Amino acid sequence: MPSKKTKHTAPTPSELLSSHIFFIPFLVAIAACWLVYRFVFDFPVWFDETLGKGLLFGVPVWAYIIMTRAHSIQKTYEPRKLLTGLLFGVAVGGVFGFTTSIMALLQSGATPQPAALYMSDIFWAEFFLAGMTGFWESLLFFSFIYTVIEEKWSNWPLWASVLLTVSIFVLFHIPNAFLRFEGGAVVSQIFLLTLFALGQTLLFISKRNMYALVVTHAIWGMVLLLHGQ
Repeated sequence: MPSKKTKHTAPTPSELLSSHIFFIPFLVAIAACWLVYRFVFDFPVWFDETLGKGLLFGVPVWAYIIMTRAHSIQKTYEPRKLLTGLLFGVAVGGVFGFTTSIMALLQSGATPQPAALYMSDIFWAEFFLAGMTGFWESLLFFSFIYTVIEEKWSNWPLWASVLLTVSIFVLFHIPNAFLRFEGGAVVSQIFLLTLFALGQTLLFISKRNMYALVVTHAIWGMVLLLHGQ
């Protein structure tokens, strides 16, 4: 006699809430591994931004989704959201890039000069790495961390969820700030990271679209690279 198929149903709200008991242990483990990775190993940038973050950020998130069936995380990067997210990300990132470039010119007093940046192989190689960084970090900090914070502590006010997400983002980036900068430059870098994380969190809340964040993250990274930040 054929066996009766088991019907798979989506978890109830109570089941979803209880499943998030794994969130804090997962987050602590990811942070610990990332700290060791940053201070012990010294891989090339291309490895860090592709395979390194894929292993340390992407794999734990997907493992969490499999364990808890938290499909709300997956909904933030559904294929149907790709085109809309990319277009919106280009629009927001373009405004940011234009504004930052104008401010940099005003501060330096330089005269704008035409530059064929898009014709350079180096530019596209850097943009690819910036896109990979944006993908893995958007997946971890917003699709995963913000979504779970919102569900696990659903009674919190919006500002508390935003503050915790921004704080986690900055804490993950502090080791790199100390490795790359010294003195007052570290404070300046942390300030920029805080503003960026705040903007990305609010954008995520508005659109629930990871692809938009990936593009804005990539453009933000390229602007800072071009202006020597």
